[in-house]
Amino acid sequence: MPVAPDPIALPSTSPKLRSFADRVRQIALFELGGLALITPPFAWASGVAIADSIGLLTLIALIAAVWNGSYNFCFDWVEGRLTGRPADHRPFRLRALHAIGFEGGLLLMSLPVIMAWTAMGWLEALLADLGLASAYVLYAFAFNLAYDRIFPIEQNKAVADAR
Repeated sequence: MPVAPDPIALPSTSPKLRSFADRVRQIALFELGGLALITPPFAWASGVAIADSIGLLTLIALIAAVWNGSYNFCFDWVEGRLTGRPADHRPFRLRALHAIGFEGGLLLMSLPVIMAWTAMGWLEALLADLGLASAYVLYAFAFNLAYDRIFPIEQNKAVADAR
């Protein structure tokens, strides 16, 4: 009796995705760098004490870390299936869309956290969250571009030669 093909099996020409360890390194470096770069200006602009800002942005960073891994895996997987291209060869426009999509999803998750942590009203918290999102979109774009250049995805020789 013939065995039906596995509908989830990946075709042999699919681009290689980042390993779990590589993705953990990427997330950790991204979040630590973001905290170091963005917490001081957030505290200054929002009027939230630096200690409270560190706590708030650390909590948001933890939420973002889980979102980051999930979002990037799914985005890379879909992009790979549609284009056959690995994430480290992503064109400029798709990189911009990727960063905006990530921050848009995170904004939906972080707004209630900012409101609860700071006792800001929803409009004030939305403005603070939009400021954070704007800073992180720019940071995410630059960070991921640099990360892909410093830590490229090693392709199988056959897949790389087929490009």
